[in-house]
Amino acid sequence: MNTANKTKRFFSDRLRTIAFLTCLVSVTLFSGCTDWKKKYEGQLSVSKNLEGLLLRERTERSQLAKQNQATIDELQRQIAEGQSTAKATGFEGDVRFDPSAGTITVTLQNTILFSSGKATLKTATSRELDHIQSVLQQKYSNNLVDVVGHTDTDPIKKSKWRDNWQLSAERALAVAGYLMKRGVPENRIRAVGCGPARPVASNSSSSSKARNRRVEIVVYVR
Repeated sequence: MNTANKTKRFFSDRLRTIAFLTCLVSVTLFSGCTDWKKKYEGQLSVSKNLEGLLLRERTERSQLAKQNQATIDELQRQIAEGQSTAKATGFEGDVRFDPSAGTITVTLQNTILFSSGKATLKTATSRELDHIQSVLQQKYSNNLVDVVGHTDTDPIKKSKWRDNWQLSAERALAVAGYLMKRGVPENRIRAVGCGPARPVASNSSSSSKARNRRVEIVVYVR
């Protein structure tokens, strides 16, 4: 899903609700009313209300797009002036900013988050995740977020998971659940498991495999 579609995701639920309510009111009016004047007036009222709601949706979407572009412009300015990506975005550690895609990606190695073969968060991870949650709430409260789990290519042998895809998905769910419990709205966050499909290193050595075992927090600012 491209970034344009991800931005639209925020509005889709409300638009479906509006359409459903419109149909419901229309059925009620035409099935139970014998006065055509009342039916006409009722339909006109529904139409005007729908137009107002759609106008508000378009206005909110336009305002969000302007805010996101302002965020991208400001990040580019700060980085061009010599600030680190981490400092400019507000996050810590391994942080990447892609202005063309409109994304900020924070990478957490699995050694920080999980024990080998496990999908239960270590208690020591609270500082890192609490900081991410705080920045999301303070600076990116209107933005969509993906939590993406990744693994190396070593097959699952001893743990309970069916394969690396399931393990990566469960780890992404664990991180997303932690963030939601601390205030990140559930309609703005998604957990995704990629298994070994998107490596950042060759998987030819222990150190490269360790780099591939990670969870990425992807913030969409476009």
